[in-house]
Amino acid sequence: MYRELPCVKVDGASAKEGIHPVVEEVPVMILVNGRHLATAMMSPVRLEEFVVGHLFTEGIIRSRDAIESVQVEKGTIRVLTRDHLRPLGPKRTILSGCGGSASFLDPAKLPKITSDYTVDTPRIAEAMKGVLDSEIHRLTGGVHVVGLASDRGVLCVREDIGRHNAMDRAIGYGLTEEIDLARTFVVSSGRISSEMARKCLVAGIPIVVSRSATTVLAVELAEKNGLTICAFARGSRMNVYTHTHRIRITGGGPA
Repeated sequence: MYRELPCVKVDGASAKEGIHPVVEEVPVMILVNGRHLATAMMSPVRLEEFVVGHLFTEGIIRSRDAIESVQVEKGTIRVLTRDHLRPLGPKRTILSGCGGSASFLDPAKLPKITSDYTVDTPRIAEAMKGVLDSEIHRLTGGVHVVGLASDRGVLCVREDIGRHNAMDRAIGYGLTEEIDLARTFVVSSGRISSEMARKCLVAGIPIVVSRSATTVLAVELAEKNGLTICAFARGSRMNVYTHTHRIRITGGGPA
C-alpha cells in the first residue's frame, strides 16, 4: 500500500537525503459481467471489499448475494452477478479525489433513514481515536481512513487515497460480514461531502462522523433524508448538524 521513496528532507536551513513512506495510487479496471463499468484510481489492497461496497452504493447491486463471483487480477476486478443489472451507462473514471455524480443527489431519489439507533459522545470519541490510529495513516499522512463502528466498538478500519473509496471499503466489509448497517455509525478522517452522505443513505447507515468539516449540500441531503452528520469531532467536542436526537451527550471520552 506504500513504498519507501528517496527524498531530500529539509529542516530550516539544513537538508539531508533520506527516505519516506509514500502511498501507492494505481488504476484498477472494474468489469461487471464482461462490461467495463469504471476505472478507479485507488490503493491496491482489499479490492473485493471495495467493489462490493462500490457496486452497492452505486445502486448496481442490492445485496452482497447478488454477486456470484469476484476475481481480482493485477489491475482488474472481474465481477459476475446472479441477476440482470440495470443499464450500466458509459464507462467512468473514478479519481482518487472525487466521486459520484450530481444526478444521484436528488433527495427524493435517495432512501430515507428511519433507524432509532443512538450513540453516546464518549463512544464516538473512542471510535475516532481508534480509527485515526491507523498505521498507514500515521506513517504516510497520505490516506483517508473510514471506520465502521457499533455498540461493540470499531468493527473495521479501511484506508484509501480517496475518502469515497475508503467509505466503499467499509460498507463492503459490512455487507460481506452481514452486519446490520442500520445499527452502526461511520467515522472518517476526511470531509463529509454530499457523496459521502449519499453513500451512507444508500447503505442505511444512520450516523456519519468526521474529524474534518462537512458541506452545505451534505447537510441539506442529510436533513431531508434522516442522516445524522457530526463534524469537527475532536475529543469531547463536535458539531452535530442534523437529526441530533441520535447523539447522546454525556461526559468523558478520549482527549
